[in-house]
Amino acid sequence: MSTKVLLVDDHALIREGLRSLLEKQPEIEVVADVDDGRKAFELTRELSPDIVIMDVTMPRLSGIEATRQITAEFPGVKVIALSIHSKRRFVCDMLSAGAAGYILKECLFDELVQAIEAVAAGNRYLSPRVTDMVVDDYVKRLSSGVESPLTSLTGREREVLQLVAEGKSTKQIALELYVSTKTIEANRRQIMEKLDVHSVAELTKYAIREGLTTLEK
Repeated sequence: MSTKVLLVDDHALIREGLRSLLEKQPEIEVVADVDDGRKAFELTRELSPDIVIMDVTMPRLSGIEATRQITAEFPGVKVIALSIHSKRRFVCDMLSAGAAGYILKECLFDELVQAIEAVAAGNRYLSPRVTDMVVDDYVKRLSSGVESPLTSLTGREREVLQLVAEGKSTKQIALELYVSTKTIEANRRQIMEKLDVHSVAELTKYAIREGLTTLEK
């Protein structure tokens, strides 16, 4: 039986290239490819892929938050992060969100296939380059017992924080999330209170620092 894969990346060239290569693998079926995390969640519900190959930094809904939503709602679906980012916060945040694997875009295609096979078999897969940092981070967190303030936010609050940091207005966010502007205003107040920040500029800096959005691609 083929492993059904959903590709998620906001760069069309990467999606097309990966799709072309993966479709040559006899045991892999690419069911769709999309360009943002929100569409990924919707298509996961519709198509029930076995594995989602997820970029980490994307507009509208980050790969981190999309992974958190997908793994919570569809526990049988496995997510593999495929990213240019090897920094500790991106790797650890994706794994904390429920990703079963993390590989770098600099890797050879054979490593992606290896990751898909490992995760499909119920295992985890990390690129060798990121394994040491994950172990090191785990040891540091155990010894410090300190969690990021981001963990105090609800899933909806993390979505609103990302969209605010991307420069969306209250009205635009309300339309995108199908809620009232008053609800978004209340969400933003709660976010500011929980994070102890007092302006949109501070929220934006916080979102970038925590990897919810990025100026880099």
